[in-house]
Amino acid sequence: MHASSIILIVLVLAVTVLGFAAARWRPAGSLASMDEWALGGRSFGTVISWFLIGGDLYTAYTFIAVPALAYAAGPGAFFALPYTIVAYPFGILVLTRFWSVARTRGYITAADFVRDRFGDRWLELAMAVTGVLAVLPYIALQLVGMKVVFLQLGGVFAALAISFVLLAAYTYTSGLRAPALIAFIKDTLIYLTIICAVIAITHMFGGWAGIFDAAGKALALKPKPATLLLPPAGYFAYGSLALGSALALFIYPHSITSILSAKSRTVVQRNMALLPIYSLMLGFLALLGYAGLAAGIKTTNPQQVVPMLFAQIFPDWFAGVAYAAIVIGALVPAAIMAIGGANLFASNIFRQFSAQRDSLETRTAKILTLVICLFALLFVIFITPQYAIGFQFLGGAWILQTFPAFVIGLFTRWFNPKALLLGWAVGIVAGTYMAIQTNFTAAFPLHFGGSTLVGYGPFYALLLNLIVSIVATPLFNAAASTRGNDATSVADYA
Repeated sequence: MHASSIILIVLVLAVTVLGFAAARWRPAGSLASMDEWALGGRSFGTVISWFLIGGDLYTAYTFIAVPALAYAAGPGAFFALPYTIVAYPFGILVLTRFWSVARTRGYITAADFVRDRFGDRWLELAMAVTGVLAVLPYIALQLVGMKVVFLQLGGVFAALAISFVLLAAYTYTSGLRAPALIAFIKDTLIYLTIICAVIAITHMFGGWAGIFDAAGKALALKPKPATLLLPPAGYFAYGSLALGSALALFIYPHSITSILSAKSRTVVQRNMALLPIYSLMLGFLALLGYAGLAAGIKTTNPQQVVPMLFAQIFPDWFAGVAYAAIVIGALVPAAIMAIGGANLFASNIFRQFSAQRDSLETRTAKILTLVICLFALLFVIFITPQYAIGFQFLGGAWILQTFPAFVIGLFTRWFNPKALLLGWAVGIVAGTYMAIQTNFTAAFPLHFGGSTLVGYGPFYALLLNLIVSIVATPLFNAAASTRGNDATSVADYA
């Protein structure tokens, strides 16, 4: 067995032990409570939240997909930088307000808020089902990230299955405390790997000028030639992709779960100010794709670029550390995503059929994390990575359609809930149609008059959703459509 495999196994087993030990970490309450199991008792401070939210947003698939896109298509990969930068001011404005009302009223999910804000059970169900469906392919992509590492080491199915069992077991046992504790190790390994990779590749190629020169020449020889600079025709697609991704980033169930675990509104604000540090890391990650081009790596699967680059530039033992960073970087967000999806099902779907709101709800959520993890494993085994990526893109298109009811609903109750539900349905259908028409790619050509505007399909679907919601609201109001009561008060948002 190679040193890299031994190092990977040791580190993964170490974080697994931590995952189980997390059940006894910060023992402030019973893990039979949803607040304790699903949200860590809503008690995490600035440092823990920083690692947890960062571990939630910057995943193993980010580690694999962003460099792969740079390797395959060039500058389009760098959309990840502006989108994460735009997302944090959005987070300060929106998430602090949501944290306050959620803490006051005991919300566990965004659908909890929508239910109380608009008093409409069908709208709540729409938000919950959308969140569950949107997060499933996202979890699967974490296993795709792990899969490329195991491919590099020569084993796939057994390693994936074992990783799934470990992930599911400690998530079931420890809840959100497990990824919160493991996130410390995950982020340390990722930062160490990226710093060492940047030092190694700049030394190997004599600086970034040489890397950019070699990468530019390699991109020009691709079947679809590209350059280091984005062509003007791609500006709107790039910008709308960045903006649409920024609007979606913090409304995924796993993002909501991480935010609600913070102990104060101030902790959320501090993290929105500190998390852009991760964007610096993201920039270097994208540049690894160019380094792969400069290193002459040849592969028909761009997702293999980072593991192949690490095998080339690092000694075998440190390649194991780098591989462990990717695998552990999948386990942390996958656990949070499973919890976030289970929270939605237990709190907003199952709760209607149970009078035992907390204890039975927690048991249901714990069981559902196992089901969700199993689904993700089967998804990766039986669905090719290309289709997995497509389904994740579809998940992004769907989650954006919860934006009007959730995000705009935090600031105004002007919309009629029936109009929001109609807008949501139209947005879901439009987003799905655009995804299918473009073979699950981000760019959708919008034709009007004699012009064509290529932009981010889910962003177009969101605009259509908003238009329908705005137009339909006065129509439903005029038809005396029943509006539910607003269970929140102005003081809840302070």
